[in-house]
Amino acid sequence: MWHGRFKHDTAKIVQDYTQSLDIDWRMYEADIQGSIAHVRMLAKTGLLTHDESAKIEAGLKRVLAEIQEGKFTPSLALEDVHMNIEARLTEIEPLGAKLHTARSRNDQVATTTRLYLRTRLQSLSTDLHALLQVLAENSRRHLNVIIPGYTHMQQAQPVSMGHYWLAWHEAFSRDNDRLNFALASLNECPLGAGALAGSTLPIDREYTSELLGFSHPTRNSLDTVANRDYMMDYHHFASTFMIHISRLCTDLITWNTQEFGFIVLPDEFCTGSSMMPQKKNPDVLELARGKTGQVIGNMIDLLVNLKGLPMTYNRDLQEDKRGLWASLDTVTHTARIISALLERVDVDEARALSGFAKGYALATDIAEFLVMKGVPFREAHAIVGRLVGWCIENGLAFGDLTVEQWREHVPGFDESMLEILTVQASVRRRETYGGTGFAQVERQIGEIRG
Repeated sequence: MWHGRFKHDTAKIVQDYTQSLDIDWRMYEADIQGSIAHVRMLAKTGLLTHDESAKIEAGLKRVLAEIQEGKFTPSLALEDVHMNIEARLTEIEPLGAKLHTARSRNDQVATTTRLYLRTRLQSLSTDLHALLQVLAENSRRHLNVIIPGYTHMQQAQPVSMGHYWLAWHEAFSRDNDRLNFALASLNECPLGAGALAGSTLPIDREYTSELLGFSHPTRNSLDTVANRDYMMDYHHFASTFMIHISRLCTDLITWNTQEFGFIVLPDEFCTGSSMMPQKKNPDVLELARGKTGQVIGNMIDLLVNLKGLPMTYNRDLQEDKRGLWASLDTVTHTARIISALLERVDVDEARALSGFAKGYALATDIAEFLVMKGVPFREAHAIVGRLVGWCIENGLAFGDLTVEQWREHVPGFDESMLEILTVQASVRRRETYGGTGFAQVERQIGEIRG
């Protein structure tokens, strides 16, 4: 395409090194979509006749059909998806030589990438909504199931399992907001910015933007071909989403162990051992956790690529999509498989309740009972802390204590306190907004459904 300036063909070793077909061929449909809009604009502004425009558009649609039917094999010598499509178009219809009027590969690739990414993110949004629906349904299904809540991986207080699922619903809802922001950030049309300075030809960028479903054209031609912020916005979403996935996986992996045992993973999402017959390994969860580093690495790859680039386009930016595609594929597959797994996760409620046998998780309830009797919280905290220490030294659980022992260790004790010393009562009574109380969780589920 630049033989007018060069005396010699590009060396084969250079062609192999600089080609991007392995990266951008997947965007062929978006590239043709952008070209059809461009050729219609050229006809609207009089740069092509309507007859010429119609013939070029028909040729583009034929190229699309050939690709979809597997009849068109692209050539590495033509470097990328854009030149392969244009070359084939021109073979079919010689008027295809006019297609690139008022267009550079710089604004073309920026447009094609946004169109392709928009489609993928819209599909990913559907997957994320499906995950949110599974979490909401799990919350309803496990509303009255009680499990230990943890801080520092130490048993802290009893919580509703429904409340636990809603915690992840909150996290992934924020991810959904980040995904929507990434979609909004790419919602402007680069086509018409040219190589970097716009065009002397009378093009209509607003018309092209409208045809392609963007809200408006990009506002600065220099920024247009340099900008990869919308990719960074996607990577931010993807990395945060995968970190949430990874943390969720760690909980489920831990709670599925023999030592905890109150999460039951579906057999069809686990594997066994080639040597140890008893094993049931949480491979899907472990792989999702392992893939998180790749997604974060893809974000870092783009950030490092961009950090020293001058305005405007530099060939370094050809590499902006390699990690992007890998991340998109990983995040999409992960969202789908985790949704499917969570639909089948169950809870062994009896095993979860067995973890409360000593009753120490109710220590805060006792302290708050004393607060309601007028005892300052710090003093109540110390009283109950000493009681826990004494019970541990003497090998006793709260349930083993006699009324006399309660009175001895807890000033102000009366027998009404015994009524609150069950995990069911502990959860039920936590009715502050956003708390784990059953009624609160039910209210949150209702809000989500609304």
